[in-house]
Amino acid sequence: MNTSPVQARDVAKHFGRTKALDGCSFTLPEGSVTGLVGPNGAGKSTLLSLIAGLARPTAGEITVHGTAVRGRMHPDVSLLTQKRPLYDQFTVRELMRAGAAMNDRWSAERADEVLDLLAGVAKDAKVRTLSAGARTQVAIALALGRLPKVLLLDEPLSDLDPLARDETLRIVMTEVAERGTTVLLSSHLLTDLGDVCDHLLLLDEGRVQVSGEIDDVLAEHHVVVGPAGLELDVDGVVDSSRTSRQTTALVRGTVPPGWETTHPDLEALVMGYLRASRTRRLARTQ
Repeated sequence: MNTSPVQARDVAKHFGRTKALDGCSFTLPEGSVTGLVGPNGAGKSTLLSLIAGLARPTAGEITVHGTAVRGRMHPDVSLLTQKRPLYDQFTVRELMRAGAAMNDRWSAERADEVLDLLAGVAKDAKVRTLSAGARTQVAIALALGRLPKVLLLDEPLSDLDPLARDETLRIVMTEVAERGTTVLLSSHLLTDLGDVCDHLLLLDEGRVQVSGEIDDVLAEHHVVVGPAGLELDVDGVVDSSRTSRQTTALVRGTVPPGWETTHPDLEALVMGYLRASRTRRLARTQ
């Protein structure tokens, strides 16, 4: 039996004629923090919902620690969604008690521990009075109170100021270091991803474009620069641009001689794929 924390095999999710995901296969290593990136509409939120068990795939299979996800919330998974659904009329303290009542596996100690690490979150405050950032941090405390083996975070940093982002990332990294939790973190904040993630999963148009350890992925890609008249005759060109004097490109795989070559950093690699995605989409509308 497969015991990987998360494994997807040829997963597809269709909404009518729209293919949100199509033929996605990947494995998340145990205790890893994987950055989930891609343009808007790439299928990131759909994928997180499928792993959590909130939706069923149209085709393929997802397993969590060897158990197939069957379209209901998997007991080993916690998901923080973008909408942060919370009971506005509850206080933070009452919300934690509700979490205990609704979950068979619950640690009030862990939830309180997370809340105590967050500056500016008062336990007796009504949820409706909290800032967007504070709501996000309370939602993270709820997610970790479930003692998940797999933690799914959909844009967890978007509402947070720099101090709160730092606090939240520290909590996530402590969860990984002390409990071996496997984390899949979707974010557009590439700098923050580079600080905490050791693996990358890049989606575009519902398909996995890149998957693997970040160091290996970066080593596989090259930023190449050459004279404008020099032809880049290789199959692995991800993105390229030209001026009157030079050509610059992101290339996956072997680079022919005659080009100045460096390896990209994470931001340059992701931006290259995002630019390529936008170029393809614009070309289809013309």
